[in-house]
Amino acid sequence: MKGIIFNIQRFSLQDGPGIRTTVFIKGCPLRCKWCHNPESWRMQPEISYNSSKCIGCGNCVKVCPNGVHAINKKGIHTLMRSNCTLCGKCILACPYEALEIAGAERSVHEVIAEALKDKPFYQASGGGLTLSGGEPFSQPEFTYELLREAKAEALHTCLETCGHAPWEDIRRTMEYTDLYLYDYKMTDPEKHKAMTGVDNKNILANLHRLLAQGAAIVLRCPMIEGINDTTEHLKAIAALYKQYPMLRGIEIMAYHNLGVDKGTHVGIPADQILQQASTPESVKESWLKTLHAYGCEIAKLG
Repeated sequence: MKGIIFNIQRFSLQDGPGIRTTVFIKGCPLRCKWCHNPESWRMQPEISYNSSKCIGCGNCVKVCPNGVHAINKKGIHTLMRSNCTLCGKCILACPYEALEIAGAERSVHEVIAEALKDKPFYQASGGGLTLSGGEPFSQPEFTYELLREAKAEALHTCLETCGHAPWEDIRRTMEYTDLYLYDYKMTDPEKHKAMTGVDNKNILANLHRLLAQGAAIVLRCPMIEGINDTTEHLKAIAALYKQYPMLRGIEIMAYHNLGVDKGTHVGIPADQILQQASTPESVKESWLKTLHAYGCEIAKLG
């Protein structure tokens, strides 16, 4: 079994309890304006170009057999992405690492072998393997096999999901998932659709099904100033927490704008990514105080 991933992050402290290895799986059905990892949107591997590292040397133009790269007289580098076959010649020729391939095919065995390198740290800290993305359920069979093999190696498993997936794909992972990190992005379904591309009907239905079947869940709430940081939304988060006392807690995911540059690198138009400053820590603290006042327990994942 093989799948497409775009990163494996070792010694992660924010994606579940303890020290963890986080596997970022490529592909996502949502198009959140505030996405931190827009390079995950498309399922397939793709060329990534960082203009801030480019010196305009033209090496990529010389070695590319398909005319992907061009540099004009002003030194401006453009890419014809549709011509790219991901041969990798330009990446090897670039002296300043301005080019890379975002996404690579990896087998379940390779990923688990990478995770097992840090098993002593998991055992000492209560950590383990986390699947993230993108959206892990964009590749449901790969996700299922990763979780199954991780449990065969006695690893603690977390699965981060937006919840927009067929219920059967989610249900079958319950046997091998110790903790779900479940996104709750916006309360109003029309605003949810405007900002993510889908409404939240299926997302909420899957959340209720998981909770009804006893799944361990931390509710992860991306918060973006001026978009969903309303009193109504914060009260709705608190209402969910009170409705389901079995929730393991609430986590606030404050917006940061690292996704802006990453989206540009893979050719996503700027108007599809939110263009605003990262949220100050003081603002995040005010949201946390409000939720605490509403009776919510804030999850401690690190």
